[in-house]
Amino acid sequence: MNTLAHRLSTPHLLLQAPMAGAQGPALALAVCGAGGIGALPAAMLTPEALTQQLQTLSQGTDRPWNVNFFCHTPPVPDAAREARWREALAPFYAEAGLDLASVPAGAGRVPFSHEMADVVEPFRPPIVSFHFGLPAPDLLARVKSWGSVVLSSATTVDEALWLQAQSVDAVIAQGAEAGGHRGMFLTDDLSTQVGSFALLPQIVAAVQVPVIAAGGIADAAGVRAALALGAAGVQVGTAYLCSDEATTSALHRAALQSETARHTQLTTLFTGRPARGIPNRVMRELGPLNPAAPAFPTATAAIAPLRAHWEAQGRGDFSPLWSGQNASGCRSAPAADITTSLLKGFEACSL
Repeated sequence: MNTLAHRLSTPHLLLQAPMAGAQGPALALAVCGAGGIGALPAAMLTPEALTQQLQTLSQGTDRPWNVNFFCHTPPVPDAAREARWREALAPFYAEAGLDLASVPAGAGRVPFSHEMADVVEPFRPPIVSFHFGLPAPDLLARVKSWGSVVLSSATTVDEALWLQAQSVDAVIAQGAEAGGHRGMFLTDDLSTQVGSFALLPQIVAAVQVPVIAAGGIADAAGVRAALALGAAGVQVGTAYLCSDEATTSALHRAALQSETARHTQLTTLFTGRPARGIPNRVMRELGPLNPAAPAFPTATAAIAPLRAHWEAQGRGDFSPLWSGQNASGCRSAPAADITTSLLKGFEACSL
């Protein structure tokens, strides 16, 4: 058993990736029940909703679990950029018969704060993980005072070294294959983003803390490959998106289980930050990395009514169909079955 697994009192570090908008505590509980480490995404939750979900999760398992937060810096409002974004979307609003002028600007995701820490502190989560870096030092120190294991995502060796210098307990090496938002935070240069099995051994060689592999891992063979390259554990997201306990929409599930999932792209259109998903109409017509999209997370407000309009008609033309590059593990099955299958990748490996 490796040191991090020992600290968490679990034989294997199989982490379910937190997936905001596609899950609640039911998925995390199912993963925990099967021997994995379930996760609760908190970036889109109100304090009241987070309290309720933390109560459900903490009372439902005695195994380690993870609560995840974003650490972005909210952008300064940019009226000119917002105007360009709305101009780009205007033809789609006209086609749908929607009133663009009535749509308020805003953000649907908030960074970790002392207010959220007040909510989380009574639960003292076994694991607290972060995306887009780490919170301010005083907030990080507060989390550590709970005895929580602190994880954060790195998409480059430089990011991993930075995280180690801030005393994280482990680094999640997020390869370019991973679905959803890139965790990049030291650069906006997408050319720095490399595949999991190029990134993982470089980070393992560079840092002294445990490294958890993420991106492109969809079955036991992928788990074994990551462990062979030095990973202390793995984090899996896309393979759980079609599980019985996920809240993934029917449209999204259909896309994940179709041939279209073989092609994914990074796009900034839905939130303002690069995130990997299955291409759809808005990505094709505007270009997936259109510079008109305002800074994260403010791009969401103006595109959300288009998403709702077309989803009501059974179409995902304006929906973020998040997916990693390897959706081969997406199946309609209980999350416990998926977890058990993935855990077989640990059986031949002595950690």
